[in-house]
Amino acid sequence: MARRTKEDALATRHQLLDAAERVFAQKGVSHTSLQDIAQAAGATRGAIYWHFKNKADLFNAMMERITLPMEAALRHMEPDAGQDPLDALCDPLLDVMRQVATDERTQRVFEVATLMVEYVDELQAVRARHLQSQVETVAHMRLSLLGAAKRRGQPLPVSAAVAAQGLHALVAGLISSWLLAPQSFDLVAVAQAAIQAYLAGLGLKRQASARGRRGGAVPRTGPC
Repeated sequence: MARRTKEDALATRHQLLDAAERVFAQKGVSHTSLQDIAQAAGATRGAIYWHFKNKADLFNAMMERITLPMEAALRHMEPDAGQDPLDALCDPLLDVMRQVATDERTQRVFEVATLMVEYVDELQAVRARHLQSQVETVAHMRLSLLGAAKRRGQPLPVSAAVAAQGLHALVAGLISSWLLAPQSFDLVAVAQAAIQAYLAGLGLKRQASARGRRGGAVPRTGPC
């Protein structure tokens, strides 16, 4: 019975998060109330407060279902022994682009997070979570760029911190632009070309062939 109760509670939690995705996408975050979400989920406000402290807590939980797998992918920027840091940088970035381009839930949550959230008082915790994720991602990028430059015996033309911030802005900007008009360009193809051009501008070229994280030789024609 206890196991069934735990399973029921988990199912309710997912129903609430599913409803939050839909209602946030329809009304925007600041214009959505917890009652709106409860009603869309066929639940009560009490059920929401059982699982979440407030709207910001619910929002962050919704994001974590999507972004935490991506953050895990970005942690592959830490290269394995002997791996080219440039491989460890490019592959996760392109994996993220593919997930955004092909997964409907990822698209919806990213659209809410990038286009439909206002950092008003009740959502300061959301802003803090976004900032933390950005800082961690840029830090991983910085280490990867430094490692790639060291491996090639070639200094970067700008500081690694500046280069990492620029790369992060490029990736985030591509996702935001694509979400505004998904039919306007191929996100993965444009991202691959843009990242390649950016890294080439830093003097970083990928090896002619490399072994990807999933195994098997992968032909390379440029940095990404």
